[in-house]
Amino acid sequence: MLTLRKSQDRGQGDHGWLKSFHSFSFAGYHDAAHMGWGNLRVINEDRIAPGTGFGTHGHRDMEIISYVLSGELAHKDNMGNGRAIPPGDVQRMSAGNGVMHSEFNHAPNDTTHFFQIWILPNVTGIPASYEQKTFETPEKRGALRLVASPDGAQGSVTLHADARLYAGLFDGAEHATLSLNPARKAYVHLVRGEIEVNGQHLDTGDALLIDGESQLAIKGGKDAEVLVFDLTP
Repeated sequence: MLTLRKSQDRGQGDHGWLKSFHSFSFAGYHDAAHMGWGNLRVINEDRIAPGTGFGTHGHRDMEIISYVLSGELAHKDNMGNGRAIPPGDVQRMSAGNGVMHSEFNHAPNDTTHFFQIWILPNVTGIPASYEQKTFETPEKRGALRLVASPDGAQGSVTLHADARLYAGLFDGAEHATLSLNPARKAYVHLVRGEIEVNGQHLDTGDALLIDGESQLAIKGGKDAEVLVFDLTP
């Protein structure tokens, strides 16, 4: 079963310094029909204005992934990590038994455009931890590159969750397939461009909720960047 969620149907928030689209219920946006998909709980597409950001705040028992499209996101936490996250990097923070952190755009003129992703963990109360890796453009060109997984396979960041995240870039004749377990769920989010997934056309910001399918087929990309999640039922 394929269910298309159009970009314009997402929740929206405009706080001046922060403009956000919420794929699932978050903060002031609540939709009982969109509380998550499998163990995927949050996908927020955020744009942070120059010189602003999220002040120090806390998280607990959540796997949090940051995926930057443009600009840089400066991360600082009480574990001693202080790094910039540029496009091409994937950051994983396991909130575990508690972490305090901040996220800022220190650029004087450029907006930071990024995705914040929350996945429910399969273990709670663990020590908080942090990991960040770079995935170069050629690795994702015309392919679905594994960037996050429970076992750190293929050099991906390691999740304390039963989920896998792939990232891909597609244009023209480039195409890819991915085998799916029909007993699990999958989720495709098109972060930019146009793409065809299992015969369904997606535009920028659209998502495809997938249940009971055995294969994912991607083709017909036009400057497309896509995120694909393999999730619990």
